[in-house]
Amino acid sequence: MGSAAHPSRGPKPLGSSPQAASVLLVLGGIVSVQLGAAVATGLFDEAGPAGTVFLRVGFAALVLVAIWRPRLSGVAGDRLREVAAFGFVLAAMNLSFYAALDRIPLGIAVTLEFVGPLAVAIGASRRRSDLIWVALAAVGILLLSPAPGDSLSAAGAGFALLAGGFWGAYILLSARVGATMPGGGGLALAMAFGTVLLIPAGVARAGDIVDPAVLGAGFAIAVLSSAIPYSLELEALRRLARGTFGVMMSLEPAVAATVGFIVLGQDLTARELIAIALVVAASAGALRSAPPAAEA
Repeated sequence: MGSAAHPSRGPKPLGSSPQAASVLLVLGGIVSVQLGAAVATGLFDEAGPAGTVFLRVGFAALVLVAIWRPRLSGVAGDRLREVAAFGFVLAAMNLSFYAALDRIPLGIAVTLEFVGPLAVAIGASRRRSDLIWVALAAVGILLLSPAPGDSLSAAGAGFALLAGGFWGAYILLSARVGATMPGGGGLALAMAFGTVLLIPAGVARAGDIVDPAVLGAGFAIAVLSSAIPYSLELEALRRLARGTFGVMMSLEPAVAATVGFIVLGQDLTARELIAIALVVAASAGALRSAPPAAEA
């Protein structure tokens, strides 16, 4: 690592180098996302998973549109279809994930969902050594898979894996939309389109989500889960190597398990903790060795 290249100069305080600061930014983004998920879980009794998703995506769209001020002029043909597909994937990914959170612990849901980015990274690789990461992830997923008589919800695990599939599609579409629409304009438009798709879910819970406390919690979820992490990660990526960024993002399942335990009181068994550790290790190895998105 570049920050350790000159030991003779003495240790530097954490955050004193651009790379160390970027690492803190990524960690801050990861923690923010998982805190947002924890807040969302607490809102399910009032708004339900679908209503909570509508609030999150809707408020996130308002924030991103206000920041980036995207214009629809010039967005037509293939570009418009890509933005629409991006918006659909965003809505479906969040809906599936919150449906999983309603049934299984946060740490397990994020771990199962992480098969999406892991599959994208492995699919972009051409190295046989990456089969090691596939094997590690497979063992971890098998350990988390509900067995007959197990208390883990099979539907919850299925929703988490479905969210992972949409997360993989999100990564691929994000790269395509970002290449044709610089900045966050494409993401803002996709969020707005996703909000439109989620209007039926919002209407179904209209009597619940108009409560000021529920609206305030929904806005907090949007800021914690979208606005803050997106901003922090965007700034970190300006100065951090892609491989390092990928390894750090692979910490999400572990951070989710920690937040679930501290904030939500969700205990995990030794088997589940080992499974999460295996998926984290597999993700770190696969993401670090994956080629840039443009080559994928």
